[in-house]
Amino acid sequence: MPGFLLHEGATVICAHTPPGQAQPTVPNPNPRVKVSNQPIVTQTTPYTIKGCGLAISGNPPCATAQWMTGATRVKAGQIPVLLQDSLSICAPTLTALSSKQTQLRVKGI
Repeated sequence: MPGFLLHEGATVICAHTPPGQAQPTVPNPNPRVKVSNQPIVTQTTPYTIKGCGLAISGNPPCATAQWMTGATRVKAGQIPVLLQDSLSICAPTLTALSSKQTQLRVKGI
């Protein structure tokens, strides 16, 4: 099923309340590939998470995340790009990130 491509300015959060804000940790290896004038993000890009609400309960909060899936047909520099429905895993909580807001023009499979 096609999904919208993620870009560096997309709103990505962890699953806790309040949700932590996730951001890519490294610049896109292909900065010329853009959607809505923002660089896309590829599957190999790790994310950092700040503000995870799990810390309020005294448990270790989400700190980093790695993407497990990406597009199967759309790649940048031979690396799958991330889609709005790509799957991730956060450390140390083993929960997932979710994409709440992204560009709405370019879809990939």
